[in-house]
Amino acid sequence: MDDFRAWVRAELAARLSPRRADAHTSVLGAGSDDLVASRGYLHALAGSGLAVPSWPKDYGGLDATPDNVGIVRSELGGFAVPDLYPYLVGLELVGPTLLAHGRAEQCARWLPPIANGEEIWCQLFSEPGAGSDLAGLATRATRDGDEWRVNGQKVWTSRGAYARFGLLLARHDVSVPKHRGITAFALDLRADGVDVRPLRQMNGDAHFTEVFLDDARIADADRIGEVGDGWRVALTCLSYERGASTAGGTGGLLDVDRLVELARARGCASDPVIRGELARLVIDTRVMGYTARRARDTARAGRPGPEGSGMKIRGAALFKSYTALAARLLGADAALDPHGEWQTLFLTAPSISIRGGTDEIQRNIVGERVLGLPEEPRVDRALPFDQLPGASAR
Repeated sequence: MDDFRAWVRAELAARLSPRRADAHTSVLGAGSDDLVASRGYLHALAGSGLAVPSWPKDYGGLDATPDNVGIVRSELGGFAVPDLYPYLVGLELVGPTLLAHGRAEQCARWLPPIANGEEIWCQLFSEPGAGSDLAGLATRATRDGDEWRVNGQKVWTSRGAYARFGLLLARHDVSVPKHRGITAFALDLRADGVDVRPLRQMNGDAHFTEVFLDDARIADADRIGEVGDGWRVALTCLSYERGASTAGGTGGLLDVDRLVELARARGCASDPVIRGELARLVIDTRVMGYTARRARDTARAGRPGPEGSGMKIRGAALFKSYTALAARLLGADAALDPHGEWQTLFLTAPSISIRGGTDEIQRNIVGERVLGLPEEPRVDRALPFDQLPGASAR
């Protein structure tokens, strides 16, 4: 173990710059999509396996054990690691999902370019007519020989504006219950019939897009999993998303030390209430790190479970507490710099309870799968999709 840590530390020192205490803080791409810094970081680690240590060596990883993955993440804390938000879907969601459900040739084709930063992926899941009911999606995939023709609309697609591929869920059969009629694909966003349009957020970012599909064609070789296996693929992907979409899973944990320095600069470091809140943030951040590690280890063992939902709820609360304390320390000054990084984080915080699955959905999962509470009534589970209310309008 000590030999592995020493090797990791030496490799990182040879490839990356040390972390600066005054480095700009960005979480989940808030304020910018720094493709250059993120791609440079992944290029720097290319060939070492350190960007995706748990992946197989054949696909750009290290085949590392969970303990060794923890060592890599720990050692990365001393180096300049950019906000990898532009690449997060590929690295943290699509990659593990392909390892679980993709064919060997698909993994060989798609995973190395994800690991080295050459290709960016997005998720094509949410739809305007489905809301939080992902299984109610209506985008249609129709088999046409060795291809599929896809028609429909996706929305809230993070990174869609610059992604090369998207993990797409589409309905291939409306005559079966909604969860069973879904198939997963890899869609080339540069293909004919794909129209990507930006959506601007209140913090000025344009991470989200809506994607219109008009007879877009996908080769059957780009189908992920079996026909009708799309819901299982989606659940695997979502189990990873719940952790990656929180502050604890971004690759850049919230820096409580910066809040301590801010408290000192504002003359509040001796205030017992402020000190108590800072201590609570330190504890919660540490607990979040342990929870994230447990959730990742469970998922990588092929048993993704409700740990990710608990982490998503905790991470959203932690992010909001972090930004709320910063706003309290800054007072009115928080509103005076519309382009400052703190204000960007303040405006980003409310979205954390929505993106990656709402807090309400995560609480349902924890309630049912951890606490053993009765399931929410689901009267449409056994009905064929084309018999659901409003199905004809979707």
